[in-house]
Amino acid sequence: MNRRRHCLAECDSAPPPTPGQHVQDHFEVSDEVYNIIPLDNLSADHPCRRLPDVQASIAALSAVGDLPRPPFLPWKPEYDLLDWLGFHFGFQSSNVKNQREHLVLHLSNAQMRLFPPPDNIGSVDPSIIRHFCHSLLENYYNWCSYLDIKPNVYLSITDSAISSVDQRGILYVSLYLLIWGESANLRFVPECICYIFHHMAMELNKILEGYTDEYTGMPFLSSVYGENAFLDEIVKPIYDTMKAEVDKSRNGTAPHSMWRNYDDINEYFWSRRCFKELKWPIDIGSTFFMTNSKGKKVGKTGFVEQRSFWNIFRSFHKLWIMLILFIQAAVIVAWEEEYPWEALKSVKVQVQCLTVFFSWSAMNFLKSLLDVAMQYSLVLREMKWLGVKMILKIVVSAGWIVVFGIFYGRIWDQRSSDGRWSPEVNRRMVNFLEVSLVFMAPELLVLVLFILPCVGNFLENTNWRIFRLLSWWFQGRTFVGRGLKEGLTNSMKYIIFWIFVLGTKFSYSYFLQIKPMVESTKTLLHAKNVNYQWHEFFKHSNQIVVGLLWLPIVCIYMMDLQIWFSIYSSFLGAIIGLFDRLGEIQNIQHLRFRFQYFASAIQFNLMPGEQLLNASETYPSKLKAALYRLKLRCGLGKPFKKLESNQEDTYKFAMIWNEIIMTFREEDIVSDREVELLELPERYWDIRVIQWPCVFLSNEVLLALRCAKELSDAPDKRLWSKISKNEYMRCAVIEAYDSVKHLLLTIVKYDTQEHSIVKTFFQEIDQWVHLEKFTKRYKVTSLGKIHEQVVHLLNLVLKPTKDVDEVVNALQVLYVAAIQDFTKEHRDIHQLREAGLAPRTTVSRAGFLFEKAVQLPSPDDIFYQHVRRLHTILTSKDSILKIPENHEARRRISFFSNSLFMNIPQASSTEKMMAFSVLTPYYDEEVLYGEEQLQNVNEDGISILYYLQTIYADEWRNFVGRMCWEGMVSETELWRTRSRDLRLWASYRGQTLARTARGMMYYKRALKMLAFLDSASEMDIVEVSQQLRSMRLSIDGLSSEMSTSVYEHWIAMKFTYVVSCQLYGTQKAEKDPRGEDISNLLEDNDALRVAYIDEVSKGMAENEYYSVLVKYDQKLQREVEIYRIKLPGDPLKLGEGKPKNQNHAIIFTRGDAVQTIDMNQDHYFEEALKMRNLLEEFNHNHGIRKPTVLGVREHIYTGAVSAPAQFMCAQETSFVTLGQRIMANPLKIRMHYGHPDVLDRFWFLTRGGISKGSRVLNINEDIFAGFNCTLRGGNITHHEYIQFGKGRDVGLNQISVFEAKIASGSGEQLLSRDVYRLGNMLDFFRMLSFFYTSVGFFFNACMIVYAFYVFWWGQLYLALSGFESSMKSGEADQNAALLSILSQEFVIGLGLFNAVPMIVESIVEHGLLTCVWEFIITQLQLSSLFYTFSLGTRAHYFGRTLLHGGAKYRATGRGFALQHKSFAECYRLYARSHFVKAIELGLILAVYSLYSPVVGTSFVYLALTLASWFLVVSWILSPFIFNPLSFEWLKTVNDFHEFINWLWHRGSVFEKAEQSWEKWWYEEQDHLRTTSIWGKVTEIILNLRFFFFHYGIVYKLGIAAGSKSIAVYLLSWIYVVVAVGVYAISTYTHIKYSVKAQIYYRLVQILIFVFVIVGIIALRMLTSFKILDVFICLLAFVPAGWGFISITLVLRPFLQKLMIWESVVSFARVYEMMFGVIVMSPVAVLSWIPGIQSMQTRILFNEAFNRGVQLSYILAGKMPKADFDTPQHNQGQVASVLRREF
Repeated sequence: MNRRRHCLAECDSAPPPTPGQHVQDHFEVSDEVYNIIPLDNLSADHPCRRLPDVQASIAALSAVGDLPRPPFLPWKPEYDLLDWLGFHFGFQSSNVKNQREHLVLHLSNAQMRLFPPPDNIGSVDPSIIRHFCHSLLENYYNWCSYLDIKPNVYLSITDSAISSVDQRGILYVSLYLLIWGESANLRFVPECICYIFHHMAMELNKILEGYTDEYTGMPFLSSVYGENAFLDEIVKPIYDTMKAEVDKSRNGTAPHSMWRNYDDINEYFWSRRCFKELKWPIDIGSTFFMTNSKGKKVGKTGFVEQRSFWNIFRSFHKLWIMLILFIQAAVIVAWEEEYPWEALKSVKVQVQCLTVFFSWSAMNFLKSLLDVAMQYSLVLREMKWLGVKMILKIVVSAGWIVVFGIFYGRIWDQRSSDGRWSPEVNRRMVNFLEVSLVFMAPELLVLVLFILPCVGNFLENTNWRIFRLLSWWFQGRTFVGRGLKEGLTNSMKYIIFWIFVLGTKFSYSYFLQIKPMVESTKTLLHAKNVNYQWHEFFKHSNQIVVGLLWLPIVCIYMMDLQIWFSIYSSFLGAIIGLFDRLGEIQNIQHLRFRFQYFASAIQFNLMPGEQLLNASETYPSKLKAALYRLKLRCGLGKPFKKLESNQEDTYKFAMIWNEIIMTFREEDIVSDREVELLELPERYWDIRVIQWPCVFLSNEVLLALRCAKELSDAPDKRLWSKISKNEYMRCAVIEAYDSVKHLLLTIVKYDTQEHSIVKTFFQEIDQWVHLEKFTKRYKVTSLGKIHEQVVHLLNLVLKPTKDVDEVVNALQVLYVAAIQDFTKEHRDIHQLREAGLAPRTTVSRAGFLFEKAVQLPSPDDIFYQHVRRLHTILTSKDSILKIPENHEARRRISFFSNSLFMNIPQASSTEKMMAFSVLTPYYDEEVLYGEEQLQNVNEDGISILYYLQTIYADEWRNFVGRMCWEGMVSETELWRTRSRDLRLWASYRGQTLARTARGMMYYKRALKMLAFLDSASEMDIVEVSQQLRSMRLSIDGLSSEMSTSVYEHWIAMKFTYVVSCQLYGTQKAEKDPRGEDISNLLEDNDALRVAYIDEVSKGMAENEYYSVLVKYDQKLQREVEIYRIKLPGDPLKLGEGKPKNQNHAIIFTRGDAVQTIDMNQDHYFEEALKMRNLLEEFNHNHGIRKPTVLGVREHIYTGAVSAPAQFMCAQETSFVTLGQRIMANPLKIRMHYGHPDVLDRFWFLTRGGISKGSRVLNINEDIFAGFNCTLRGGNITHHEYIQFGKGRDVGLNQISVFEAKIASGSGEQLLSRDVYRLGNMLDFFRMLSFFYTSVGFFFNACMIVYAFYVFWWGQLYLALSGFESSMKSGEADQNAALLSILSQEFVIGLGLFNAVPMIVESIVEHGLLTCVWEFIITQLQLSSLFYTFSLGTRAHYFGRTLLHGGAKYRATGRGFALQHKSFAECYRLYARSHFVKAIELGLILAVYSLYSPVVGTSFVYLALTLASWFLVVSWILSPFIFNPLSFEWLKTVNDFHEFINWLWHRGSVFEKAEQSWEKWWYEEQDHLRTTSIWGKVTEIILNLRFFFFHYGIVYKLGIAAGSKSIAVYLLSWIYVVVAVGVYAISTYTHIKYSVKAQIYYRLVQILIFVFVIVGIIALRMLTSFKILDVFICLLAFVPAGWGFISITLVLRPFLQKLMIWESVVSFARVYEMMFGVIVMSPVAVLSWIPGIQSMQTRILFNEAFNRGVQLSYILAGKMPKADFDTPQHNQGQVASVLRREF
């Protein structure tokens, strides 16, 4: 460490640029430009190049030796091994430069971490190269092993060849990195890169071994040679093939089975046919490159993504087999009306239970058929053996059905012949069980391998033919998905968990679902004389009734395992969280108790310890660490004894703590006064104890004075013992005493007799205290008076205008109190003079005491800061514990302090820590809010700045105070000279790139401090601390002369931040303000790099694309281009945008780890301090594998904006904490959810990258990286001792769009091969965990919603058919049976238990009382409505995507959702997902209430329908309840007018959906155009339900006269046709005559009116028609009309060309108007009621009310006239802020 620091310190910095130096607008590449280390300029003098590790790495790359020189090119001495490879294989020079730095940094960092250090520091240790080869090429080795080919990597291990091994090893890893760095989109297909590397490594070996060309006799040359040859000859042909396939996808609307995605391209290289067909050099004429040919070509490979709802069964068939077999057996057992253990004693029941094997084999047969139906195209193209396997699977599964049928039939035949259950029958039962045992043999084998995971993993990874055959038969042999078994210990954990869950679920299902239903079913099946009130098409209709009643119960049975899983996982997660010590420090009061152990915790966790010198941790060291943590946690022993004797550790602790507080001040979440109260002061005075923050010493001196008064006669020992029981009281008393002493000695002149008196007085006190006779010598009761006088003196000293005479008077009074009143013995003047406590001269000669002896320091002296601290200690009371005032500051302090008492790996030193990068993808979101954005007001009259000033009022005051301290006089300067500070302040409170960049740059600041503290001496720390305090700087702002500056370049080797701004080049060219803002971020953050795609026009519609990396060069004072790597084409057109954005920039990242950060995230300095600890997790085993992904927790910082934001925050918080905690351990099924996980960089870069990018299929791109990681044997963990900020959507519309994206993406996941393979290759219990934590969550949300509809459609059938009437008039037990069935609807209410995770996590984090209070408040804010509404969103989009597709990226927007959303906008967003469904359910409930005889009382009806009506109300009103100003009457009127105008505006083809209903209507049904034929058929079948209204209600009309003939229903269609005809005539005449010929239009209207009246009169006279029938028939015809419209939409491609289509559109518009009126009606009523708007505002912004926000002004647009947002400002506010702060 010291050696490297010395090397850095020796380096002189380069001279700064001259003033006024021109900054060029274009980017330049020169030898002076470099990224982190200048490697291309041999004469460059850079601090990092002086490090011996870097020098060794450069020397290793420069060791070209006698390698064959590339022909046709002049060789220069400065060329190295990467140049040699670049010339031989045609790599781009910029790629070579990029990978050279990449490799040098990695080797250097690895050398730094090596222990013990190598003997020869001038060379790279061979073990580093071998280890890097193994880790980088591990996937290549596995690929070779899988294909049973020999790797082309030859590394000798003999000592004599070590130098050649090093050289070869470097060449191999360099070759791989060069291939990877130039592969562009090929990085998504890792085995394709393995194929390329395999052949290029072979050619490299030939070159190294001196092969000659067999045709020319010349030295062997690579097949890829020349400028950009690798890109043009290898990458571009494959890229062009990918592009052609993506073009076939028709922007994702074509079926996935019609085009090859990235996985198909990659899996082509999982078989040896790639060697036969593709060859090397690559054969462009190979079938692999054929995309449009109808003949032989390479199609889908390995898997075909077919859209079908059967995917849920096919991917998780083991789950459904378990559920179906249990319900079958449960029904059989429950049928006997006995307890199950008694029923199973019956031989008959035992025999009947054997039928489960029929079901098992039948479901295997079904899966085999589904495999054929979905994967047949694989057989047709190339995989003949797959076809054989499919046929055999069908034959075998069908054969088992036949076998079971034969053996089962033999049992009953024997039973019939014997007439009893004879021994022969029992023998045949045994025969059946023996056959069943053979059937289950594969499952038993799986069980054995599960118990022996090491054996199972070995067999799955072996290439022995027998095991390959077994793997091929049972799972299908694939490169991924092998060896997924966990260790036995981890396996037992999740097995026990699932045993409890399944046991509870099956017990509940049997006793409370199945058994009651079986009893009711028996009664219903035997019900006779049922009088159906309509025409019966089928006999035995009772069976139909039973089926309808069982259907919702089956739906609930299938999904309620999700509920039990949520409950058990919540409580288990809470227990784990408690053992992890989460939530122990919940507030400042808790921290006050623990803070005395806080310093030791920081020293133990954040500072590297001596035990790190060991190569591996031992059990004794782990035990010692655990005991020490327990000691810190419980406060055992005296943890501060060491700190008080070792001043260096105390200084380290103070420096870290003060830096944290300083960052709070920079973020304006604390004020200057709060900084003084929270910080640990420097040792200005010689204080004998640690000077705790003032906030923890509040009231302690006053309590000590009270204690002294109570024990005035007690001996010293007792009094001091009482005080010392409280560490803070002890320290406060000692510090107050020492501070008063030093205060008096400071303000009294040194060479005066008064100074001598003060000094003698304190010496005398010290002497009596030492002799333990203080209470005997002094009047302890007089301390209160002295305290008052000291406080008075402090007030005078701290006055802005100081009067020395007043200070003198106060000192004189204090002298009298101390000399005369304080001592118990009275002493005369002579005794005082002898003791040195009185002046030797008389008053008349020398003047009054202290009159000329007082001298106060200058006003800017640090002295006054310590005086203020002393004043605070002496006067503060309990109210000071509310410091800091800001809730976010208190939360961050509490979490940070709590985390240091958790299980954290010991930090390594900064020198030995892993290097890492942070990668943030950015598109075109906000970088910084512009001045115009901040000032512009919305339609409600509110500007962003005013909103932020109001919401964050305390932070605005702190910001103004900070600006005043920096020299601002008037607030008008904020717009003139400090506009950037203002923009940054506002941007740091939004979801902007600036906020993310600031958070990530805390890494550099934290590492700089930690690196300094790792090796700094006590004098260094004191020196730096003094400069920090005197200049009010952070560690990052120290001058270059300070000792910490030597770490600047070193930290750059450990941390890199890359923002992938794909449009940055375009933004710069177009003068987009975002481009300028990004440039400013580059200038402000020297560790920041920006990568972008540069599109260069070459004419003739030809463009070239480059991946470019830029930075701001502090020496050149301009933005410079570092690397420019040419791409084969536009990388962003080949799939989803975000993965491509990440992929093109990942080549510019560095280090062993990469952290994925989204641009709406934040980070904190105090959390960045723990990054070294987190990275150490990569070196610890978690199970049988080391981690490849480190998951960390997030804090949702947008929760206080509004009620929806708060609800979303609670939901997200429970998922990112408790949910992921339980998924990681014990379930071992946590996936990668994007940000802010930390990934093993080299592991992922060789296995497809950090996300998947296939169009539409990978719309939830991040989680596919988790799927890929798990399938490839990775290990994903979760750690909660570090947190990152995360912004979420804050308005209901934004939240709904986000949930729609996630739900749609989950629907696409079910189609993917990743989910299929995980569902089939994971063991049974991990498969359950995977299902219920991923797609199962959304599937079961659908099941909950479908259960409502299935239940009520069934009840409607019972009511309209007359079945209920017959049952009600029957026997009492039949009535009881029906009511018991109806009561099953309450089971659906179990869905409310999904809130359990949020409640439990809140208890863990915040405590029970806080949780109860928050729960009550959220219920009053109608959170149940919000969560029910969200349930509908997830169910709709998941179900629609699963059936029809249509998933797409949905931009949510990350602004402040405060303005009112119009009714038309809400209708467009929620019409299909919520409104129409709610109206349908409401109509069912209304019709049921009219015709159900069972609902005899309002209580029965309410009890049956309460949950359903709650859902209806939630789905209709939630968009308006959680929408500001929705219940203001004028807003409602304007919204309705806007809705009508939008509805009737026809527009043109260029209109947007926001402008025209017709355009929106077509876009809303786009998924029906691209769905499959089965999707269309399913949609039509589902829409037929609307005609049931028509069929059922027609027979209830009076005109039917009780007839049950089918003619009643058929004749009713005549009236439908007449009604449609009347509407058509009316519409036609309106269009043709309403404007030009009013007389004809009115005549037609009169004729229609007369026709309708005459028709009604005729029907009334000639039939049994009743006037009420007119209204009742609407209940029949209106739903039927909607069903008709819905079906015509499915048939749109066939009907759109016909004349009827215009009528369909016209009818649809009328229905939309009707739906809009129905939805608007309750909104209008509520808007008319006084007080509703105020109540809604209170509900929507309750949290903001609690924080004192004046939302009435905000929502009404009543900005104060004197608001800062206006041009008028005054200086009074600045003065008031200055007074408050200083």
